[in-house]
Amino acid sequence: MASAVRAARMAPRLSVLVRPAVARTTPSVCQRAAFSVSAGRFKSEVIKETEVPVSVYNPDAKGVASGNADHFSIPVKPRQRAPEPVVEEDEEVVPLEEKVYSQLPKTLQKMSVHGKVIIITGGARGLGNYMARACAEAGAKAIAIFDANQELGDESAAELHQKTGLPVSFFKVDVRDGHAIDAAVKNVVDLYGTPDVLVNSAGIADSNIPAETYDPAMFRRLIDINLTGSFLMSQSVGRAMMAAGKPGSIILVASMSGSIVNYPQEQSCYNASKAGVIQLGKSLAAEWAKYQIRVNCISPGYMDTALNKVPALDAQKKIWKSLTPQDRLGNVDDLNGLCVFLASDASGFMTGSNVIIDGGYSLY
Repeated sequence: MASAVRAARMAPRLSVLVRPAVARTTPSVCQRAAFSVSAGRFKSEVIKETEVPVSVYNPDAKGVASGNADHFSIPVKPRQRAPEPVVEEDEEVVPLEEKVYSQLPKTLQKMSVHGKVIIITGGARGLGNYMARACAEAGAKAIAIFDANQELGDESAAELHQKTGLPVSFFKVDVRDGHAIDAAVKNVVDLYGTPDVLVNSAGIADSNIPAETYDPAMFRRLIDINLTGSFLMSQSVGRAMMAAGKPGSIILVASMSGSIVNYPQEQSCYNASKAGVIQLGKSLAAEWAKYQIRVNCISPGYMDTALNKVPALDAQKKIWKSLTPQDRLGNVDDLNGLCVFLASDASGFMTGSNVIIDGGYSLY
């Protein structure tokens, strides 16, 4: 008897849980034909106008709705592709003056680097040099350029000083040399005070080399410059900040290649080195948060720097652009805004982030 009652109670539940299988069917020929006709009809209704009729209804002088309208047409022009922005190499650099800074709203003051001492590696040319200019414009107190190229470094430092009037110094430093880095950072402290910001932009790229033929010595060199150099610079500047009890921001320039694999060129070593930089940045951010030292990464996509302006890369550049939603390479100043933001107090609650600036390349 009890079992019969239980069965009766379960019957409604089972009827809900157990449903007849539904056969998967494909549209019939008639259905497909109807759909095709319908789709074709709607497609044919799209009319490309040469002008757009407009009717504008305005209330009268007393604010009462009126039945009268102004009727006119506006011409339709074909869409034109926006021209790519062009950056002038010798453009003027105007530093943020104290008087102007004092008149800025609080939010914009926080987005500046007013009064900050900034070290920029790889600052003799290219992206690093333009980020140095941006920091000067955003109110830096002093800028120290670290680079392995003596001639270009001196020239860039002199030019930036002449254009801005700011204290600018150049240190010939190979980022693989920890002792040279420590000596240079100590001298920056003596000259200007403890650095507030490090922008580590020094790096090299080996490309179009299959992994099976890659020279191990070249592999070690690239890792030493891109990854070990990022660590040694961060370590030295970080220790200076800790010794002074001073909050700071460290910005490591990585690459979208640390998150994706590029096409069509083979560059496994470069990709691995930049992936290491991103993970290094996250790890340092976790370790040094207790010292109020923030560490973030900028990951550029394909940038139109002097190194990429060679005929041998023309064919690949067409492919790179075709795979980038914005259909262009980055300009040398396209990292400037993010660099200043990460260096400024406006990003005070941001650490361990990796921000990709690639025109949308990594979306695909």
